[in-house]
Amino acid sequence: MSKTIRIANGQGFWGDSIDAPVRLVEYGKIDYLTLDYLAEVTLSIMQKQKRKNPSLGYATDFVDLMARTLPMIKQKGIRVIANAGGVNPEACRAAIMEVAKKLGVTGLRIATVTGDDVLDRLDEFKAKGLKLANMDTGEGLFDAERDIISANVYLQTQGMVDALATGADIVLTGRCTDPGLTLAPLIHEFGWAADDWNRLAAGTIAGHILECGAQATGGNFTRWWEIPDLWKVGYPIAEVSEDGTFIVTKPEGSGGMVTVDTVSEQLVYEMGDPKAYITPDVVADFSSIQLRQAGPDRVAVSGIKGGPRTPFLKVSGAYLKGYKATGQLTLCGPKALEKAKLCADIVWKRLEAAGCVYEYTDAEYLGSSTVHKGIAFEPSEPSEIVLRLSVKDGDKKKVERFGRELAPLVTAGPAGVTGFAGGRPKAAEIVAYWPALIPREEIIWKVSAEEV
Repeated sequence: MSKTIRIANGQGFWGDSIDAPVRLVEYGKIDYLTLDYLAEVTLSIMQKQKRKNPSLGYATDFVDLMARTLPMIKQKGIRVIANAGGVNPEACRAAIMEVAKKLGVTGLRIATVTGDDVLDRLDEFKAKGLKLANMDTGEGLFDAERDIISANVYLQTQGMVDALATGADIVLTGRCTDPGLTLAPLIHEFGWAADDWNRLAAGTIAGHILECGAQATGGNFTRWWEIPDLWKVGYPIAEVSEDGTFIVTKPEGSGGMVTVDTVSEQLVYEMGDPKAYITPDVVADFSSIQLRQAGPDRVAVSGIKGGPRTPFLKVSGAYLKGYKATGQLTLCGPKALEKAKLCADIVWKRLEAAGCVYEYTDAEYLGSSTVHKGIAFEPSEPSEIVLRLSVKDGDKKKVERFGRELAPLVTAGPAGVTGFAGGRPKAAEIVAYWPALIPREEIIWKVSAEEV
C-alpha cells in the first residue's frame, strides 16, 4: 500500500480561531500541522513591532498555541510548520523554547528558515541597478524617496524542506508562500525532485486548498445555509499520496462539510490566471484539476499539471504613504438618512473653513445599502443610519484636525445624533503595498536548528 501523509492547516491568518488547531491536534490523526499567519500587511506590522522592541516581530498567538499543545504534539509525533516567525523567527523560537522548558517538554528540535527579510539589503539592490519595479504600475522602488518599512521575499519551499531534514519538530519561517507550508513536508517525505513539475503543482494546489483554513470546509461558503454546525466547523486535512493525488477531508464529528463545491470555491480564491498559478517552486495549471466526491466529507483531487518555475521571486514590500482617520456617528428618527447627509456636509464645510482640504474624503451611510451602493435596493426611509466619515492626507495635522469635528455635531448639528462611537478619531499611518520581482539568484536562505 502506498504511503499517505495527512497534513492539516489550523490557521488561515493571524487572528483565526484559537481553538481550531487544538482540535486538529486532538482529533485530526495528522502527521503535520501547518499554520499560516502572514498576510501582506502583517509583515509591516511586525516590522514596526520589532523596531519598538527587538524581541518582537512574530505571531505571538503561535506561542500561546504551543503553550496549549506542545506536550500533545510531542507525544503524538506531530510536526509543525508555521510562518509565525514573521520578521524575527529566532525570537519566536526563543519564546517557544521557554514555553517548552516551563512545560517540561524535552528533546524538542526547532528549526528556523531566514533570508526572506531583505529590508536591510535594499541599498545593495539599488547599487546593483535592480529596479524592483512595482508589478502594477511599473514604477521603480528607488525612483522616488519612500519610507520603506518592510521588504520580504517569498522564499522557495526548499528552505523549509532543508529545515525538516534537520529532524525538526517545529519549523519556523518568515515570508514563504502559503501553499509552501503544505508542499514542504510532501517534498521531504516523498523525495519529489525539484523539476517534478506535476507533483510539485499537486502539492501546491493541496496547500492552496488548505491555506485559508475553514474556507475549504464550509466557511465563507456562498450557500452558507447548507453548512451544518458552522459553530464547530472542522478545519481541512489533506491526505496526500506519493503520486500527488490527494483527498480533502476534515476531522470526524466536526461541523462544516467538504464537498466539490466547498473545495471549488476555495480553489478560485486569489487564483489569478487559472492556467498559470505562479509560485517560487512551480507554475501550476488549475484548469487541469479533477474533483470527485469520494464519500461524506471527502473530495478526491487528481490530474494536476505543472510547469517550470520562473527565474524570479516575488518581493512583498510596504512603505508609509500619509495618514488617515475614520470616525462615525449614529443618527435616528425621521429623515435619518437626510440628517446624516447634512452632518457630512457640515463637517466638510467646517473643515474647509478651517483651511483643511484633503487628498481624499469619503462619507458612508450604513443602513442605506452602503456595501452594495447602486446595486441593492435602498430603503426610502430608514429609521437609523450610521454615518462613517473618512479622510486621508500627507499632512498629519490636517488629519488630526478632522478628528475634532465629529463630536460637536451632538449639540451643533441636526436633532437625532445619538451615538459617537470610539471616541475622537486619531490619525493613523497609511501602509501602502509594493509588489515587485527580483532575480532568484539574489536570495539565499539559511536554516538553523536548536534543541530544548
